[in-house]
Amino acid sequence: MNAAPAASRSPSLTVRGALAVALAVLANVALVFVAEALAVAPDFRALTVPPVAFLSAVGAGGATVVYWLFGRFFGDAERVFVRVAAGVLLVSFVPDLALLAVDPTATPLAVVLLMAMHVVVAAAAVGALVYWRADR
Repeated sequence: MNAAPAASRSPSLTVRGALAVALAVLANVALVFVAEALAVAPDFRALTVPPVAFLSAVGAGGATVVYWLFGRFFGDAERVFVRVAAGVLLVSFVPDLALLAVDPTATPLAVVLLMAMHVVVAAAAVGALVYWRADR
């Protein structure tokens, strides 16, 4: 008796979104611990666990909602999402760069690390939402 191969199913959007949030938060919190161990900017509040974890979760969660909306309104939602995510990533660097002018505790290295954290959130969101699918 031959068993038919099981059809592979893509994880639901909820599961992929939750994975994006978890990956973004865990990776960025790990970066905070590295920054603290290396004393990158000891007094720079933006580079502490609470705001980093919260904003990483908001970013990946927001990306999940946008991905869902694009799926409802665009025929080629994945391509549009990837392009919009790249644009939003670039725009997201502006407030980090502004911190150098307004926050005396910000250092160039700390700001570069914050910008890298934005890349982590974008990569987690695009990877989990767009590329983690059984039909790929």
